[in-house]
Amino acid sequence: MTAGSHTINNRQPFLQSLRHRSLWPQLAVLSALLLGSMAGAAGMGYIEVGYGGVVRIVLSAVFGGQEIAADIEPAARAVILEVRMPRILTAVAVGGSLAVAGAVFQGILLNPLADPYTLGVSSGAAFGASLALLLNITMLGVFSVPLFAFAGAVITLGVVMYLASSAGGFSSNNLILSGIIVAAILSAGISFFKYMADERVSVLIFWLMGSLAARTWADAAFTGAVMVIGTAVCFFFARDLNLMSLGTRSAASLGVDVRKLSPLLLVCASLMAAICVSISGIIGFVGLLIPHLVRSVSGPDNSRLIPLSMLTGGILLLAADTLTRSVLPEELPIGVLTALIGGPFFCYIFRKRQMSRMVPGGGQ
Repeated sequence: MTAGSHTINNRQPFLQSLRHRSLWPQLAVLSALLLGSMAGAAGMGYIEVGYGGVVRIVLSAVFGGQEIAADIEPAARAVILEVRMPRILTAVAVGGSLAVAGAVFQGILLNPLADPYTLGVSSGAAFGASLALLLNITMLGVFSVPLFAFAGAVITLGVVMYLASSAGGFSSNNLILSGIIVAAILSAGISFFKYMADERVSVLIFWLMGSLAARTWADAAFTGAVMVIGTAVCFFFARDLNLMSLGTRSAASLGVDVRKLSPLLLVCASLMAAICVSISGIIGFVGLLIPHLVRSVSGPDNSRLIPLSMLTGGILLLAADTLTRSVLPEELPIGVLTALIGGPFFCYIFRKRQMSRMVPGGGQ
């Protein structure tokens, strides 16, 4: 037995023990880690504030006791409460929403390569949001861009499913291929919007590369509400999503209305992805990467996968945003960073899937 296989065999009992433990301790650990990460990220930047100082500033704002943070400079309090905390909360909500959307797409399509980015949903949302920005559509106020992003995401998902459909339904591989094709077409349309934007092109380009800069409390509240509601809906149908992994016929025989449930969950996941794109631009591969990391530890049960993916996605996207904001010499669009990390991971998953098919009994 090789050293590598010996290491893998030693890891299996540990992973199995994690998968059979109660969900609540894992949620508690991740929640504590998320809160700690938020407090640490809030103190990092040009104006540094200690961990305890951040906690006291937040407590004074929540409970109204100004004497709790009386010894902290007003400038530091203003920076944390009005600049950093909205951005941090938005990063957590966007990361959690994209992770849950990716888990739902992978659960419905039974394909580890499925996520809002690879299915073209993110590109469709970006196309709709770019159109609203280019035409300066404000008839619905702050909801104009999210509405156009959602419309673009849903229309794109419909086109992708139509292209991938056949007499026997649609396969997940065809969906991935169709998503890539449609995303390429939409990318050309977005490039045309850039050409037409003139002096606004720099803002449009930076937004399309993904950025959480200058987020407000309204952005944080909006994305947070979408994450909570969307995750609750997906979690409610987690058992049905588990049964769907057995196949359409088996799920139907066990009482799952696949024809109604699949579109419902796909639209719910598309809405979550569309809102994220309308707020932060395209942040790719989060929905692909996070469910895989969580699934490798907690197992494939969606009643565990969905809430754990939400927390893990929030933690990792917050860490990436803090890295671009406070550690790097110049702020890098977060979509570029996630693509640099997620792209090679996508290649790894694709190659691993191909190799499993070459092994007898190892693939589908």
